[in-house]
Amino acid sequence: MFLSSVTEHGVAPALEKTLAFQEERLKMIAENIANAQTPGYRTKQLDVTGFQNSLREAMTERRENGNVFVVENEREFGTDEYGYLTVTPSETPVENALFHDGTNISMEQQMADLAQTGLWNDLAAKLLQTKFDGLRKAIRGTV
Repeated sequence: MFLSSVTEHGVAPALEKTLAFQEERLKMIAENIANAQTPGYRTKQLDVTGFQNSLREAMTERRENGNVFVVENEREFGTDEYGYLTVTPSETPVENALFHDGTNISMEQQMADLAQTGLWNDLAAKLLQTKFDGLRKAIRGTV
C-alpha cells in the first residue's frame, strides 16, 4: 500500500505509459521493416502527438482532480480495465503514389522513426531509473 502510493504519484505513471507506448511503437516499426518486401503491405503508424496530448491531459486531470492516472481511449491507444496501455496501430495513409508492388513503405522514414523512438525510450527509461534510484536511496537512508 505504501509503496504503491509512492510509485503512483509524480511522473512515474507517465513515464511507465511512455515506455509502454514506445515499446509498442518499436514493435510496429520492426513489423513495418520486416514486411518491406511483402507485396501490397501498407505500413502501420501510431500517433505520437496524440499520445503526448493524451498523456498531458491525464497528468492535468490527476493534478487538478486527484483522479487515477488514466490515458483516455483514442483511436490508436487507451487504458484497459487493469490500467495497462493498449495500442492499435492504424494504416499509414498513402502520401503520393504506391510503389509498383502495392506497398507504401519508405525505409528512410522507418529508420528515422526508429531513431526517434529509441531516443524517447532511452530518455524515459533514464528518468524512471533516476526516480527509482532516489527512492532506493531514501529507503536505505543514504545520500
